[in-house]
Amino acid sequence: MTARTRNGSISVQLHRCPFDGAIGAPAGDVLARVNFAGGAGGTSLDDGAPRLTTHMVGEHNESAEEIWVSTLPVTAGVAGEAVFAEDGEHLFYAVRLDARPVYRDAVRRMYETALEFAFERGYTEMARMWNLVGGITDPNANGVEIYQDFCVGRAEAFAAWDERVGRLPAATGIGTLSQGVDLCFIAVRPGRTTHIENPRQTPAYKYPARYGPKSPSFARATWLRGLGDGPGTLFVSGTASIVGAETVHVDDTAGQVDETLRNIEVLIGEENLAGYGVDRGFELKDLNQIRVYVRDAEDLPLVRERVRAAFPTHTEIAWFNVDVCRPDLLVEIEGVCR
Repeated sequence: MTARTRNGSISVQLHRCPFDGAIGAPAGDVLARVNFAGGAGGTSLDDGAPRLTTHMVGEHNESAEEIWVSTLPVTAGVAGEAVFAEDGEHLFYAVRLDARPVYRDAVRRMYETALEFAFERGYTEMARMWNLVGGITDPNANGVEIYQDFCVGRAEAFAAWDERVGRLPAATGIGTLSQGVDLCFIAVRPGRTTHIENPRQTPAYKYPARYGPKSPSFARATWLRGLGDGPGTLFVSGTASIVGAETVHVDDTAGQVDETLRNIEVLIGEENLAGYGVDRGFELKDLNQIRVYVRDAEDLPLVRERVRAAFPTHTEIAWFNVDVCRPDLLVEIEGVCR
C-alpha cells in the first residue's frame, strides 16, 4: 500500500494506507496528508507538510491516510487558519470551518479567502476540491438543510470570482461525523485542466430549484494534463445514483451501486472524453484510489461485495459510513484514473 510510483517528469500521486502515524513517504516531496480519523482534528503543519484531519471514521470502518506527493521540491506553510504546500506547479490548500448555526456567510468568506490565496500565487485553475460537511443533511438554525446552506455560500463566492475561475472543477460534498466543514483542494498553473460532464446526468450547477436555492458547484470530472511527457490524471467527482437530476433506485442499495458504477463508466469512457479533447479513455478497471461513502452501516457488506466485484483485486478502496448529500442517496463513489 505504501509503494511509490513515478509517472513522467512530474506527478501528484495519491496513496492510501492504514493510519499508524508512520507512513513512509520521503521528506521533501509530500504535498499533503489527509487523515480520515476517529475524531475531528482540523489542520496542522507536521514535518514540513500540511495535514488535514477529518472525522470520517466510526465503529464500522478503519482509519486511513492519503498522501499527495510531487516529484518537485515542495515548500509548505500556514496562512491564517489554513495550511498549504506548493511545488511551483501544484498547490494544496486545506482549512477547517468550525460549527456554527448558519454557514452561508462563513463559507463564502472561506472560499473567497482560499481563491484569493491560490490566485495570488499563480495557481489559477482548480483541479479537485473536497467539501467535508458535518451534519450535511441536518437542518441549520433557520431550518435549512446544512448542505443547501453551504451551497449558497459557496455559489456566492464562485459568482464573485466567476470571470477568474471560469468552469468549476471536480469536487465531492460528503458528510462527516463532527459538525463543521473541512475544505481542501488542488490548484494548478493555467492551461492544464479540462472539466468534464456526464451525458447521463444534468450538470450539477444546472439542477432545478427543488434541490436547493443554489445548485452545487462542481463538474463530474476534471482532466489534469501532465507536464512534458508525463501522463495526465482524471479526477472523478463524488458520483451517485442520479440520472438527469433525479435520484434513481430509491431504497434499493444494490440498484444505487450499479447505477453509480454505470455513471462512472460512461463518464470516463473514450467516447465521452473524446468530446472534451482528451485523447484517451478509461474503463472501470482503471479507476483507483477509490473512496466509497455508504449512508447506512447495515448496507456496508452488500456495498463492499458489489463494488469489489467491479474492480481488480489490487484496487485501493477506502470505505466510509457517513451521510451523503441527499437523504435518498445511499452510496457515493469517487476515484482517480491515470
